[in-house]
Amino acid sequence: QVQLVESGGGLVQAGDSLTLSCAASVRLVSHAVMGWFRQIPGKEREFVAAIKWSEGITRYADSLKGRFTISRDVAKSTVYLQLVSLKPEDAALYYCATTPTTRYWFSPPIATDDYAYWGQGTQVTVSS
Repeated sequence: QVQLVESGGGLVQAGDSLTLSCAASVRLVSHAVMGWFRQIPGKEREFVAAIKWSEGITRYADSLKGRFTISRDVAKSTVYLQLVSLKPEDAALYYCATTPTTRYWFSPPIATDDYAYWGQGTQVTVSS
């Protein structure tokens, strides 16, 4: 069982930057994928970014590419999401997730169903 704990959310102004962190309770297997998703009340959870744990290969939602950057610290079992030039529409509950240990991914998946373990989320609020 993998537990994920997000942190780093908060209230910022439009144009500001923020870095979210997600720490895993165990050392992740080399073929794991860590992803970030976000959700606004009343809407479906949306893929943001993901990274293959050992290779560092990344994948981003097309609409967010260039403003958000995912990275990881393998030694700390922690994944990060840097958000820059934040907009009011970026306000959401941001979740991190990791894939099942039994499956290898050639490319980081973007579907929520492909992720087995989820954190509780960290809230990002952007004022205009």
